[in-house]
Amino acid sequence: MDKFTQTESQNTEQKIIDAAEEEFLLKGFDGARTTSIAAKAGVTHAMFHYYFRTKEKIFEKIISKKLELLTGLIMDSISIENLGLEEKLKRIIDTHIDFVSENPQLPGFLVREIFNNPERFDILRARFETFAPMLVQNIQKELDKGQAEGKYRKTDARMLLIDIISLNVFAFMAAPLVNVVLSGFMDDKETFRELRKKENFDTIMRKILI
Repeated sequence: MDKFTQTESQNTEQKIIDAAEEEFLLKGFDGARTTSIAAKAGVTHAMFHYYFRTKEKIFEKIISKKLELLTGLIMDSISIENLGLEEKLKRIIDTHIDFVSENPQLPGFLVREIFNNPERFDILRARFETFAPMLVQNIQKELDKGQAEGKYRKTDARMLLIDIISLNVFAFMAAPLVNVVLSGFMDDKETFRELRKKENFDTIMRKILI
C-alpha cells in the first residue's frame, strides 16, 4: 500500500469511527445501525464491513480508545516525581474536566449501556482493573501520610475519587439544562470550564484539609 493509499484508508477509517461515535451516543448501542453509520461517513455499507466487520467491533474500538485516552491522561498527569497530593488532585480534576467537557455525552451513555448490557463491558473492567486500584493506592498513601502529619482529615480515597467524578461530570453532562436554568452561565465554555476546575478543587480541598 503506497503512502497516499494508506493515508486515504486511515482517513476513511476515521470518518467511520467518527460517524459511529455520533450514532452510538445519539441512539445507544441497540439503536445504532451500521447502514446509518456508513451513510454518515459517506461510505458504502460494504466498506463499513470491510473496515470493522460488525457493530460490536467498532463499538469496542471506540470505547477502548476513549478509556485508554482518559486513563493515560490521568496517569501522565500524576506520575511526575515528588508531586504532592494537592497538585495530584488538581491535575486529576483538571484533566478529567477537560476530557468530560470534550465528551459530555459519554458518561451518560456509558451508564445507560452498562445498566442495559453489563456483559458488553468486559472491556471497561479490563481497562480499570489495574488502573483504578493503582490510582486509589497512590492517593490513599498521600492521604494517610497527611493525616499522620495532622494536615488532612481521615479520608477514604475511593470516596474522594467518587466525589471528584460526581463534581466534574454533572455540569457538563446536564449542560443544556444547567445553562437554561442559570440563564446562559455556561455560554462561554472556556471560562466556565476554568471556573469549574477551580471550584471543584477548592471543594475537594475543603473536604480533606483540617
